Amino acid sequence: MAFVRREFQLLFAAIVALLGFYAEHSVIDAGKGPALFAAAGLVVVIIMVSQRVAHHAEVLAAKVPDPYGSMILTLSAVLVEVVVLGIVMQGEESSPTLVRDTIYSAVMLDINGLIGLAALLGGLRHGEQRYNDDSGRTYAVMILTAMGISMIVPEFIPAAEWHVYSVFTIGAMIVLYTLFLRMQTGKHSYFFSYTYPRGTRSREEEHEMQGSTAVSSVTVAIGVVLIGILAELMTPMMNHGLKGSGAPAGLVAVVVAAISAAPEILTALRAALSNRMQVVVNIAMGASLSTVILTVPVMEAIALYTGQPFIMAMSPSQTTMVAITIVVAAINFSDGETNAIEGMTHFVLFATFAMLTVLGL
Repeated sequence: MAFVRREFQLLFAAIVALLGFYAEHSVIDAGKGPALFAAAGLVVVIIMVSQRVAHHAEVLAAKVPDPYGSMILTLSAVLVEVVVLGIVMQGEESSPTLVRDTIYSAVMLDINGLIGLAALLGGLRHGEQRYNDDSGRTYAVMILTAMGISMIVPEFIPAAEWHVYSVFTIGAMIVLYTLFLRMQTGKHSYFFSYTYPRGTRSREEEHEMQGSTAVSSVTVAIGVVLIGILAELMTPMMNHGLKGSGAPAGLVAVVVAAISAAPEILTALRAALSNRMQVVVNIAMGASLSTVILTVPVMEAIALYTGQPFIMAMSPSQTTMVAITIVVAAINFSDGETNAIEGMTHFVLFATFAMLTVLGL
Protein backbone atom coordinates (compact mmCIF):
# COMPACT_ATOMS: atom_id res chain seq x y z
CA MET A 1 0.00 0.00 0.00
CA ALA A 2 2.88 2.35 0.72
CA PHE A 3 4.22 1.72 -2.78
CA VAL A 4 0.78 2.36 -4.29
CA ARG A 5 0.50 5.67 -2.42
CA ARG A 6 3.97 6.75 -3.59
CA GLU A 7 3.33 5.70 -7.16
CA PHE A 8 -0.25 6.92 -7.40
CA GLN A 9 0.64 8.80 -10.61
CA LEU A 10 1.61 5.56 -12.34
CA LEU A 11 -1.59 3.81 -11.20
CA PHE A 12 -3.65 6.78 -12.37
CA ALA A 13 -1.84 6.79 -15.72
CA ALA A 14 -2.53 3.07 -16.17
CA ILE A 15 -6.25 3.66 -15.55
CA VAL A 16 -6.24 6.58 -18.03
CA ALA A 17 -4.51 4.39 -20.63
CA LEU A 18 -7.10 1.64 -20.15
CA LEU A 19 -9.98 4.09 -20.49
CA GLY A 20 -8.28 5.69 -23.49
CA PHE A 21 -8.33 2.47 -25.48
CA TYR A 22 -12.09 2.25 -25.09
CA ALA A 23 -12.84 5.96 -25.59
CA GLU A 24 -10.30 6.93 -28.29
CA HIS A 25 -12.58 6.68 -31.33
CA SER A 26 -15.54 8.20 -29.49
CA VAL A 27 -13.46 11.23 -28.49
CA ILE A 28 -12.19 11.76 -32.05
CA ASP A 29 -15.71 11.40 -33.47
CA ALA A 30 -16.94 14.01 -30.99
CA GLY A 31 -15.02 16.76 -32.83
CA LYS A 32 -11.82 18.77 -32.73
CA GLY A 33 -12.53 20.49 -29.42
CA PRO A 34 -12.98 17.32 -27.34
CA ALA A 35 -10.07 15.66 -29.15
CA LEU A 36 -7.74 18.57 -28.40
CA PHE A 37 -8.91 18.72 -24.78
CA ALA A 38 -8.30 14.98 -24.36
CA ALA A 39 -4.86 15.29 -25.98
CA ALA A 40 -3.95 18.08 -23.55
CA GLY A 41 -5.07 15.89 -20.66
CA LEU A 42 -2.93 13.03 -21.93
CA VAL A 43 0.08 15.35 -22.20
CA VAL A 44 -0.39 16.24 -18.51
CA VAL A 45 -0.61 12.55 -17.57
CA ILE A 46 2.51 11.75 -19.63
CA ILE A 47 4.40 14.53 -17.82
CA MET A 48 3.22 13.08 -14.49
CA VAL A 49 4.60 9.68 -15.45
CA SER A 50 7.85 11.16 -16.78
CA GLN A 51 8.30 12.94 -13.45
CA ARG A 52 8.14 9.58 -11.66
CA VAL A 53 10.60 8.16 -14.18
CA ALA A 54 12.91 11.12 -13.51
CA HIS A 55 12.52 10.66 -9.72
CA HIS A 56 13.51 7.01 -9.84
CA ALA A 57 16.33 7.82 -12.25
CA GLU A 58 17.49 10.34 -9.66
CA VAL A 59 17.35 7.63 -6.97
CA LEU A 60 19.58 5.45 -9.15
CA ALA A 61 21.83 8.42 -9.93
CA ALA A 62 22.27 9.24 -6.22
CA LYS A 63 23.86 5.83 -5.66
CA VAL A 64 26.80 6.55 -7.97
CA PRO A 65 29.12 9.57 -8.19
CA ASP A 66 29.08 12.11 -10.99
CA PRO A 67 29.36 11.97 -13.95
CA TYR A 68 27.63 8.57 -13.83
CA GLY A 69 24.69 9.93 -11.86
CA SER A 70 24.05 12.77 -14.29
CA MET A 71 24.36 10.34 -17.20
CA ILE A 72 21.52 8.26 -15.78
CA LEU A 73 19.32 11.36 -15.51
CA THR A 74 20.03 12.60 -19.03
CA LEU A 75 19.71 9.20 -20.66
CA SER A 76 16.35 8.59 -18.97
CA ALA A 77 15.08 11.90 -20.35
CA VAL A 78 16.36 11.11 -23.85
CA LEU A 79 14.74 7.66 -23.67
CA VAL A 80 11.37 9.29 -22.92
CA GLU A 81 11.85 11.74 -25.80
CA VAL A 82 12.82 9.04 -28.32
CA VAL A 83 9.81 6.90 -27.32
CA VAL A 84 7.34 9.79 -27.67
CA LEU A 85 8.97 11.14 -30.85
CA GLY A 86 9.02 7.71 -32.49
CA ILE A 87 5.33 7.18 -31.81
CA VAL A 88 4.30 10.68 -32.90
CA MET A 89 6.27 10.21 -36.14
CA GLN A 90 4.02 7.25 -36.98
CA GLY A 91 0.96 9.50 -37.07
CA GLU A 92 -0.68 10.24 -40.38
CA GLU A 93 -0.27 13.99 -39.93
CA SER A 94 3.38 13.92 -38.81
CA SER A 95 5.58 16.61 -40.34
CA PRO A 96 8.86 15.82 -42.17
CA THR A 97 10.49 18.51 -40.01
CA LEU A 98 9.24 17.06 -36.69
CA VAL A 99 12.55 15.41 -35.74
CA ARG A 100 14.52 18.57 -36.53
CA ASP A 101 12.07 20.84 -34.72
CA THR A 102 11.93 18.56 -31.66
CA ILE A 103 15.71 18.42 -31.28
CA TYR A 104 15.95 22.19 -31.76
CA SER A 105 13.16 22.78 -29.22
CA ALA A 106 14.80 20.44 -26.72
CA VAL A 107 18.11 22.31 -26.96
CA MET A 108 16.34 25.67 -26.48
CA LEU A 109 14.36 24.32 -23.50
CA ASP A 110 17.39 22.72 -21.84
CA ILE A 111 20.07 25.37 -22.35
CA ASN A 112 18.04 28.58 -22.37
CA GLY A 113 14.93 27.61 -20.42
CA LEU A 114 16.33 25.23 -17.82
CA ILE A 115 19.75 26.79 -17.24
CA GLY A 116 18.33 30.28 -17.56
CA LEU A 117 15.67 29.76 -14.89
CA ALA A 118 17.95 27.71 -12.61
CA ALA A 119 20.84 30.21 -12.77
CA LEU A 120 18.44 33.12 -12.29
CA LEU A 121 16.68 31.70 -9.23
CA GLY A 122 19.84 30.14 -7.81
CA GLY A 123 21.74 33.38 -8.31
CA LEU A 124 19.08 35.44 -6.56
CA ARG A 125 19.28 33.07 -3.57
CA HIS A 126 23.01 32.29 -3.41
CA GLY A 127 24.75 34.93 -5.53
CA GLU A 128 27.55 33.34 -7.53
CA GLN A 129 27.24 29.55 -7.85
CA ARG A 130 30.36 27.54 -8.58
CA TYR A 131 30.80 24.52 -10.84
CA ASN A 132 33.57 22.90 -12.89
CA ASP A 133 34.09 25.17 -15.91
CA ASP A 134 35.70 22.31 -17.90
CA SER A 135 32.28 20.68 -18.18
CA GLY A 136 30.56 23.74 -19.66
CA ARG A 137 33.21 24.26 -22.34
CA THR A 138 33.30 20.57 -23.26
CA TYR A 139 29.53 20.31 -23.55
CA ALA A 140 29.29 23.51 -25.63
CA VAL A 141 31.84 22.42 -28.25
CA MET A 142 30.32 18.93 -28.47
CA ILE A 143 26.79 20.29 -28.95
CA LEU A 144 27.95 22.74 -31.62
CA THR A 145 29.83 19.98 -33.47
CA ALA A 146 26.93 17.49 -33.31
CA MET A 147 24.31 20.03 -34.39
CA GLY A 148 26.57 21.38 -37.12
CA ILE A 149 27.09 17.93 -38.64
CA SER A 150 23.51 16.76 -38.36
CA MET A 151 21.40 19.91 -38.68
CA ILE A 152 23.38 22.62 -40.52
CA VAL A 153 25.50 20.78 -43.10
CA PRO A 154 22.45 18.85 -44.49
CA GLU A 155 21.29 22.15 -46.04
CA PHE A 156 24.09 21.74 -48.59
CA ILE A 157 23.63 18.02 -49.31
CA PRO A 158 21.91 17.22 -52.67
CA ALA A 159 18.59 15.42 -52.27
CA ALA A 160 19.85 12.46 -54.30
CA GLU A 161 22.70 11.89 -51.81
CA TRP A 162 20.67 12.09 -48.57
CA HIS A 163 21.03 8.38 -47.79
CA VAL A 164 24.83 8.50 -48.14
CA TYR A 165 25.07 11.46 -45.77
CA SER A 166 22.60 9.81 -43.37
CA VAL A 167 24.93 6.81 -43.07
CA PHE A 168 27.84 9.19 -42.47
CA THR A 169 25.84 11.10 -39.84
CA ILE A 170 24.97 7.91 -37.96
CA GLY A 171 28.63 6.87 -37.92
CA ALA A 172 29.82 10.34 -36.87
CA MET A 173 27.33 10.53 -33.99
CA ILE A 174 28.31 7.05 -32.76
CA VAL A 175 32.03 7.92 -32.88
CA LEU A 176 31.48 11.26 -31.15
CA TYR A 177 29.38 9.79 -28.36
CA THR A 178 31.66 6.79 -27.86
CA LEU A 179 34.72 8.99 -27.44
CA PHE A 180 32.81 11.47 -25.29
CA LEU A 181 31.53 8.66 -23.07
CA ARG A 182 35.02 7.27 -22.69
CA MET A 183 36.33 10.70 -21.75
CA GLN A 184 33.42 11.35 -19.38
CA THR A 185 33.88 8.06 -17.54
CA GLY A 186 37.66 7.76 -17.90
CA LYS A 187 40.66 9.98 -17.34
CA HIS A 188 38.68 13.21 -17.83
CA SER A 189 35.73 12.31 -15.58
CA TYR A 190 36.78 15.10 -13.19
CA PHE A 191 35.65 17.59 -15.87
CA PHE A 192 32.05 16.79 -14.97
CA SER A 193 32.18 16.69 -11.17
CA TYR A 194 32.41 19.24 -8.39
CA THR A 195 32.86 18.72 -4.65
CA TYR A 196 30.11 20.37 -2.63
CA PRO A 197 30.05 21.04 1.10
CA ARG A 198 27.98 18.64 3.16
CA GLY A 199 24.39 19.60 3.72
CA THR A 200 23.61 20.91 0.24
CA ARG A 201 20.72 18.44 0.10
CA SER A 202 17.80 18.85 2.50
CA ARG A 203 16.85 15.99 4.83
CA GLU A 204 13.74 15.35 2.74
CA GLU A 205 15.84 15.05 -0.42
CA GLU A 206 18.29 12.70 1.29
CA HIS A 207 15.40 10.52 2.49
CA GLU A 208 13.88 10.42 -1.02
CA MET A 209 17.18 9.24 -2.48
CA GLN A 210 17.29 6.14 -0.23
CA GLY A 211 14.94 4.06 -2.39
CA SER A 212 15.63 0.52 -3.55
CA THR A 213 17.73 0.12 -6.71
CA ALA A 214 15.62 -2.82 -7.91
CA VAL A 215 12.30 -1.04 -7.29
CA SER A 216 13.52 2.12 -9.02
CA SER A 217 14.80 0.17 -12.04
CA VAL A 218 11.50 -1.70 -12.46
CA THR A 219 9.50 1.50 -11.97
CA VAL A 220 11.52 3.31 -14.65
CA ALA A 221 10.80 0.45 -17.09
CA ILE A 222 7.07 0.48 -16.24
CA GLY A 223 6.97 4.27 -16.61
CA VAL A 224 8.57 4.21 -20.05
CA VAL A 225 6.07 1.58 -21.24
CA LEU A 226 3.17 3.67 -19.92
CA ILE A 227 4.54 6.76 -21.65
CA GLY A 228 4.65 4.86 -24.93
CA ILE A 229 1.04 3.70 -24.54
CA LEU A 230 -0.19 7.17 -23.60
CA ALA A 231 1.72 8.76 -26.50
CA GLU A 232 0.08 6.23 -28.84
CA LEU A 233 -3.33 7.46 -27.62
CA MET A 234 -2.36 11.15 -27.63
CA THR A 235 -1.04 11.31 -31.21
CA PRO A 236 -4.27 10.82 -33.22
CA MET A 237 -6.24 13.06 -30.84
CA MET A 238 -3.68 15.86 -31.05
CA ASN A 239 -3.39 15.59 -34.84
CA HIS A 240 -7.18 15.65 -35.24
CA GLY A 241 -7.60 18.56 -32.85
CA LEU A 242 -4.87 20.69 -34.45
CA LYS A 243 -5.77 19.94 -38.07
CA GLY A 244 -6.88 23.15 -39.76
CA SER A 245 -6.64 25.12 -36.51
CA GLY A 246 -3.88 27.47 -37.66
CA ALA A 247 -1.66 26.43 -34.72
CA PRO A 248 2.10 27.11 -35.12
CA ALA A 249 3.84 24.45 -37.19
CA GLY A 250 6.35 23.71 -34.44
CA LEU A 251 3.79 23.27 -31.66
CA VAL A 252 3.86 19.46 -31.73
CA ALA A 253 7.67 19.50 -31.57
CA VAL A 254 7.58 21.82 -28.55
CA VAL A 255 5.07 19.50 -26.84
CA VAL A 256 7.33 16.46 -27.40
CA ALA A 257 10.40 18.36 -26.16
CA ALA A 258 8.52 19.72 -23.14
CA ILE A 259 7.39 16.23 -22.10
CA SER A 260 10.99 15.08 -21.77
CA ALA A 261 12.25 18.38 -20.31
CA ALA A 262 9.59 18.88 -17.61
CA PRO A 263 11.09 16.46 -15.05
CA GLU A 264 14.59 17.77 -15.74
CA ILE A 265 13.45 21.30 -14.95
CA LEU A 266 12.15 20.26 -11.52
CA THR A 267 15.34 18.34 -10.72
CA ALA A 268 17.57 21.18 -11.92
CA LEU A 269 15.66 23.88 -10.05
CA ARG A 270 15.90 21.87 -6.83
CA ALA A 271 19.65 21.47 -7.38
CA ALA A 272 20.12 25.19 -8.14
CA LEU A 273 18.21 26.26 -5.03
CA SER A 274 20.42 23.85 -3.06
CA ASN A 275 23.50 25.57 -4.55
CA ARG A 276 24.53 22.52 -6.64
CA MET A 277 25.04 24.18 -10.02
CA GLN A 278 27.23 21.37 -11.38
CA VAL A 279 24.17 19.13 -11.36
CA VAL A 280 22.26 21.76 -13.36
CA VAL A 281 25.04 22.06 -15.95
CA ASN A 282 25.37 18.29 -16.28
CA ILE A 283 21.64 17.76 -16.65
CA ALA A 284 20.89 20.66 -19.03
CA MET A 285 23.97 20.48 -21.25
CA GLY A 286 24.16 16.70 -21.01
CA ALA A 287 20.51 16.34 -22.01
CA SER A 288 21.02 18.70 -24.96
CA LEU A 289 24.05 16.77 -26.16
CA SER A 290 22.37 13.39 -25.63
CA THR A 291 19.25 14.56 -27.46
CA VAL A 292 21.26 15.48 -30.55
CA ILE A 293 23.87 12.76 -30.51
CA LEU A 294 21.50 9.87 -29.68
CA THR A 295 18.19 10.92 -31.27
CA VAL A 296 19.73 11.78 -34.66
CA PRO A 297 21.23 8.32 -35.42
CA VAL A 298 18.06 6.52 -34.28
CA MET A 299 15.83 8.67 -36.47
CA GLU A 300 18.26 8.61 -39.42
CA ALA A 301 18.29 4.81 -39.19
CA ILE A 302 14.48 4.80 -39.30
CA ALA A 303 14.57 7.07 -42.36
CA LEU A 304 17.01 4.74 -44.12
CA TYR A 305 14.88 1.72 -43.25
CA THR A 306 11.64 3.29 -44.51
CA GLY A 307 13.23 5.11 -47.44
CA GLN A 308 11.57 8.37 -46.34
CA PRO A 309 14.09 11.08 -45.40
CA PHE A 310 13.40 13.69 -42.73
CA ILE A 311 14.19 17.36 -43.23
CA MET A 312 17.08 17.80 -40.80
CA ALA A 313 18.53 21.12 -42.01
CA MET A 314 17.49 23.92 -39.65
CA SER A 315 15.73 27.04 -40.89
CA PRO A 316 17.68 30.34 -40.91
CA SER A 317 15.98 31.52 -37.69
CA GLN A 318 16.73 28.21 -35.96
CA THR A 319 20.37 28.28 -37.05
CA THR A 320 20.70 31.84 -35.78
CA MET A 321 19.15 30.98 -32.40
CA VAL A 322 21.40 27.95 -31.96
CA ALA A 323 24.51 29.98 -32.86
CA ILE A 324 23.62 32.76 -30.40
CA THR A 325 22.78 30.22 -27.69
CA ILE A 326 26.06 28.30 -28.02
CA VAL A 327 28.14 31.51 -28.11
CA VAL A 328 26.39 32.90 -25.01
CA ALA A 329 26.74 29.55 -23.23
CA ALA A 330 30.45 29.34 -24.10
CA ILE A 331 31.05 32.83 -22.68
CA ASN A 332 28.92 32.29 -19.57
CA PHE A 333 30.48 28.90 -18.83
CA SER A 334 34.08 30.09 -19.15
CA ASP A 335 34.69 31.16 -15.52
CA GLY A 336 33.26 28.36 -13.36
CA GLU A 337 30.55 30.54 -11.81
CA THR A 338 26.97 31.44 -12.69
CA ASN A 339 24.91 34.37 -11.46
CA ALA A 340 21.46 35.87 -11.96
CA ILE A 341 22.60 38.09 -14.85
CA GLU A 342 23.85 35.10 -16.83
CA GLY A 343 20.63 33.28 -16.03
CA MET A 344 18.61 36.21 -17.35
CA THR A 345 20.53 36.26 -20.65
CA HIS A 346 19.60 32.63 -21.30
CA PHE A 347 16.02 33.14 -20.17
CA VAL A 348 15.61 36.08 -22.59
CA LEU A 349 16.86 33.80 -25.37
CA PHE A 350 14.26 31.25 -24.29
CA ALA A 351 11.55 33.94 -24.47
CA THR A 352 12.79 34.76 -27.99
CA PHE A 353 12.50 31.09 -28.95
CA ALA A 354 8.93 31.05 -27.60
CA MET A 355 8.04 34.16 -29.60
CA LEU A 356 9.52 32.73 -32.81
CA THR A 357 7.52 29.53 -32.25
CA VAL A 358 4.28 31.51 -31.88
CA LEU A 359 5.13 33.34 -35.10
CA GLY A 360 5.68 30.01 -36.84
CA LEU A 361 9.40 30.63 -37.50
